[in-house]
This record gives sequence, structure tokens and C-alpha cells, in this order.
Amino acid sequence: MSSNIDGKVIVITGASSGLGEATARHLANSGATLVLGARRLDRLQALARELDLAPGAAVQTDVTDREQVKRLVDAAVSAHGRIDVIVNNAGLMPHSPLERGKVEDWDRMIDVNLKGVLYGIAAALPHMTRQKSGHIINVSSVAGHKVRPGSAVYAATKAAVRMLSEGLRMEVKPYNIRTTIISPGAVQSELPQSITEADVAKGIQDFYQAVAIPADSFARMVAFAISQPDDVDVNEILFRPTTQEL
Repeated sequence: MSSNIDGKVIVITGASSGLGEATARHLANSGATLVLGARRLDRLQALARELDLAPGAAVQTDVTDREQVKRLVDAAVSAHGRIDVIVNNAGLMPHSPLERGKVEDWDRMIDVNLKGVLYGIAAALPHMTRQKSGHIINVSSVAGHKVRPGSAVYAATKAAVRMLSEGLRMEVKPYNIRTTIISPGAVQSELPQSITEADVAKGIQDFYQAVAIPADSFARMVAFAISQPDDVDVNEILFRPTTQEL
């Protein structure tokens, strides 16, 4: 299924670890031309070297800064003449009960999980509309479909990503742009490490240790969506570990 990936210019946010890193490895093996963004430039550069990416393929990017996201996308277009896919992957998951009032965590989730996706869309869409082609992949979550105690704000941001993506899907039809929402369940990543409440963190870490599947499972979903013929638009993928009940 790599025939429609080979040679595509693909931008990935949150690419220094977890789902983004696994996706970069998978797509590089399928012949994609990658431009990677993340806050941790050292890790990003190490990954770019390992994958033998082109010079300038690692761009330090904080997705809460609109100008940095624009710089990432513009770097891809400047280097390669186009952008075929953006994977808006960067995310945080600091779960906590609302009664604990973790307002700073709420703000961070809104800034990264929702505004970061919006900034990615804002940066990529002008190029894609001009090209009259492209593919925007936004990362939601099982939590965007089902809220549980302690996950209210996280779930709200991920549900918002789904609604945003569906509105985008309808708006970009005149430009031949595809849109995909990917909603993973428990997949091995650094997400549990963003939890600031010790008791909540332990519960989530135990859950992930028991059921989480490798990050490459997510990468394969991304590759599946991109690999489809250009007249096939895979709008949403929801997947979990086989053993995950909720």
C-alpha cells in the first residue's frame, strides 16, 4: 500500500517521540519526504539523521505558537515545492478530576490539542487550496467518543478536533483535499507522562502497561489513510487494543 506514499511531502507535528516518531519511521520506509516538527530539537535531529532525511527536515516547533507552525509548513514547501500531507499529531493528556481545578493543565490541553491542530490547518490550507490537492490528518482519541471521570477536558479537546475536522471535510471539497480523523485508544506513547496528579498518573500508567499496543499501530493507520487512491477519502479511523473495553 506504499505506492501512494512514495515521494509525498509529509509534515508531522509532535514527531520527536511516541506516535509521531513511529509514524515518521513508517512513512520514511515507504518513501515519503518528511519534514518533522517538535519542541525537542535534539531528539528531532537525531531521528532525522537516523532516517537520512534531507537537510532542514527537523524544525523546532511548539504547536502553541502559530508562527512556529507556519514556519514548519513553509519550510516543507520551500524545500520541496509543495505539501501533500500534514499530520497534526502533537498532544497532551494531563487527566484530573475537574474538582481539583487544574486550570493550567486545562489551558495547556486547549492550546496543544485544539489550537495546535487549528494552527496546523491554518498553515497548510493555503498551500493545499492553491495546489488543489492535499491531505489533512488530525489526531483525536477514543476519548473524543467516550468521556470517563477525570478525562473531561482532554475528551472535550479531542471531541472538538472531531467536529473541527468534519467541518473542514465539507469545506475543502472544491479543492480536492482529503481529511482524516484518527482516534486511537491506549497506544504506547509519552501521553501518560503529561499527567500531573500522582494518583491519576499511576492509574493510567497501570492501565497502559496492561493493555497498550505499540505506537506502530497508529503509524499503520496513518499509512492506510494516505495510501488510498486519490479518489478515496478515509474520513475517520477509530481503533483500540483488542483487550481495551472502554
